[in-house]
Amino acid sequence: MAAGVIAEFDPFHGGHAHLLDCASRGGAEPVVVVMSGSFPQRGAPACAGKMVRARMAAELGADLVLELPVARALAPAEVFADGGVRLLAATGVVDRLVFGSESGDAAL
Repeated sequence: MAAGVIAEFDPFHGGHAHLLDCASRGGAEPVVVVMSGSFPQRGAPACAGKMVRARMAAELGADLVLELPVARALAPAEVFADGGVRLLAATGVVDRLVFGSESGDAAL
């Protein structure tokens, strides 16, 4: 099975690289990423194009990068997350979600 990550990677940074490394368990597990496209949730164009961000994700551990449809990517957080989870579930291979936390407190 595979790990799933829902992200914008706008901009892509070291924390995202760390997340992908953790998701892949050092390369031992495939990682499927659902990423917003040209317009992340805030609605302004992404600071880097979707192909650039997808390539960065692939170079740093993602095995497959799927684009979250724009209607979900521009929606409130609940709709954004629901769209990502539904897309990952539709692959039929993702059995766990991996996410980062600015606070580092998963319980919070």
